[in-house]
Amino acid sequence: MMVPAITAIPSPPQGVWYVGPIALRAYAIFIIIGIVVAVWWGNKRFVARGGRPGRVTDISVFAVPFGIVGGRIYHVITDNELYFGQGRNPWNAFAIWNGGLGIWGAIAFGAVGAWIGCRYYKVPLAAYADSVAPGIAVAQAIGRLGNYFNQELFGSPTTLPWGLEVFVRTPGGLAGAVPIDGGCEFPTEYVKASPEVLCGVYQPTFLYELLWCLGVAALVVWADRRFTLGGGRAFAVYVAGYTLGRTWIELLRIDPANHFFGLRINVFTSVLVFVGAIAFLILRRNVPREDPALVRGPDRRGPDRRGDFRVPDSPAAADSGRDPVATGSDGGSPDPADPGGTGAGEPADTEAATDHGELTGDQRPAARE
Repeated sequence: MMVPAITAIPSPPQGVWYVGPIALRAYAIFIIIGIVVAVWWGNKRFVARGGRPGRVTDISVFAVPFGIVGGRIYHVITDNELYFGQGRNPWNAFAIWNGGLGIWGAIAFGAVGAWIGCRYYKVPLAAYADSVAPGIAVAQAIGRLGNYFNQELFGSPTTLPWGLEVFVRTPGGLAGAVPIDGGCEFPTEYVKASPEVLCGVYQPTFLYELLWCLGVAALVVWADRRFTLGGGRAFAVYVAGYTLGRTWIELLRIDPANHFFGLRINVFTSVLVFVGAIAFLILRRNVPREDPALVRGPDRRGPDRRGDFRVPDSPAAADSGRDPVATGSDGGSPDPADPGGTGAGEPADTEAATDHGELTGDQRPAARE
């Protein structure tokens, strides 16, 4: 039996708690907290760029579900041996609550969802991406606490004073022993065995990535302020910074993983994505930050009398509450030649009737489908 180190980081006794039949999973809790933080901070940054309050939340309604599905798909594809083959249950591929989200799938699919949301609300995708970039890094840092509670994704054995103590876990905390194969990752529902049995002391790669992600978030904020980044460049700084750290952290991990050209597949992917992010930054080095009027987007508060959404020409027009249909195309005074203020192309008698009572006879406009 191994003796716990005096200065090592202890592992939590469990990663799942039950309230009656309901399972509260640390992994899911920290993922949700991370998403909330990322959206909250992204909203503040988006507003600072000229966007509407709450618009990041609106777009994230599209992006987050896409990201979760994409992250799971990437994980299942790259670690398919965990779900398919002899003795495996393919239905576990849908058990996302047990952990397993690949960041690359989450980013790729999340970007598709964000693109759909930005198209719907008519705001630049680049402005949204730059706004949420540091928040995503912080969300990843928070999410790594879920891996800590699950006692998973640690690195190689170490004698460093900050090594992570990994204990044997068993169903219900029954007495147990170190597995014959020496593997120290256990199902997330298992609890620390009693009496406790130390399985080993390992590199706390969850902690390395947590701290690295916080550093990346700080880097993005600094670079964004220093260079007034736009056109997706703040997001590219996040991608480049994260992949640089993920490369060396991934090399420390000892959990089973597929390899490509002799490298863990996540190392290979990190290198490729890092190169792509650097190329993006170089090619778009002169792209300015988006015009606040574009970031704000059109006013989608509701259809006007013509069945179209109001689209003010400036944020001031939207803030003043003036209807550009009634005031003219520039949001100013009505056309002197049109004392009724009806707008070009519409009969004065029809508009006046609309404002003061029901139309009769041939004044009544055709019904819209």
